Amino acid sequence: MNPTIKDVAKYANVSIATVSRIVNGLPGYTEDTKKKVQEAIEALGYQPNAIARGLINKRTQTIGVLFPEVSGMLSSEVLEGVENAAHDGGFSVIVCNTTSSGKRTVKYLRLLQEKRVDGIIFASENVKEEYYKIFQEMQVPVVLVSTASQFNLPFVRVDDYEGAFRATEYLIQKGHKQIGMIGGSFEDPIAGVPRMKGFQDALEKHGLDFTDQQMTSNEGYRFQNGKESLPLLLDKLPLMTAVFAASDEMAIGAMAAAHQLGIRVPEELSIIGYDNLKIAEMCYPALTTVSQPLKEMGQSAGEILVKLIKGKEKEAESRYMPFTIVERQSVRDLRKK
Repeated sequence: MNPTIKDVAKYANVSIATVSRIVNGLPGYTEDTKKKVQEAIEALGYQPNAIARGLINKRTQTIGVLFPEVSGMLSSEVLEGVENAAHDGGFSVIVCNTTSSGKRTVKYLRLLQEKRVDGIIFASENVKEEYYKIFQEMQVPVVLVSTASQFNLPFVRVDDYEGAFRATEYLIQKGHKQIGMIGGSFEDPIAGVPRMKGFQDALEKHGLDFTDQQMTSNEGYRFQNGKESLPLLLDKLPLMTAVFAASDEMAIGAMAAAHQLGIRVPEELSIIGYDNLKIAEMCYPALTTVSQPLKEMGQSAGEILVKLIKGKEKEAESRYMPFTIVERQSVRDLRKK
């Protein structure tokens, strides 16, 4: 027979009302009492009834998370952080894969509205006006992660312009002057445009000419995009000694293309990526890259959302997370010739 709230109260030697307040995150008890109740819950294996809890605190204890591509390596790391924060706050997570489709995103938002989720984390995609109108209808807190918006919504992200600028500058400081970029989309204001602009500005700051011939654009940031882009870039820049790729998957795709073309990395072509996915240290040669703290970004966004839902914060400030360049073996220092 499953233990009841009455059993927990008896085990902890407190009232049923006290157990109820602790389980539902309401005030009115000491830390010692809370500890005793938590120990009783663990000892008895008590599982609070989610429906009953929702009737008390008017919450479903669920958070909706929307990704444009759940299967992507970046999404999985961000999601791990979000789930950690949600679990610590007593929430479950509903994950939605929008595939960057506006109609699908709207459909999922309506579904989350029907499910009466307590808050939303919106990741890696531009917030369209139709999405924002649904957010307002739902009247729940929304936190963005790895993206930003023209609307007044808190976000957790890395400065993509600055990250791309530093990656390009890193190559220049290693003695490279003929540098190309495998970029994202000119229609992507979140990561595409800022990273391409950072690349261009870094070249110009260091007195290197920039032309459109030094860059390819892509609709996605996947392995195949990088693999297909490198030969195109080499046709335009036959003397190129280094490539900055706008994602690690693109960078590893470029490495695969280089191998097929008989070009040695980094001896003949240096490559730097962006993200620091787990696969970056598994490939050969291991990839030098701009490290985004993806798991920490997800966790931070989740913690902000939980605080907003519980009323511990009325408003949340956006956060730029720090990035670093992780040096591995895919970039050659030309100054050591």
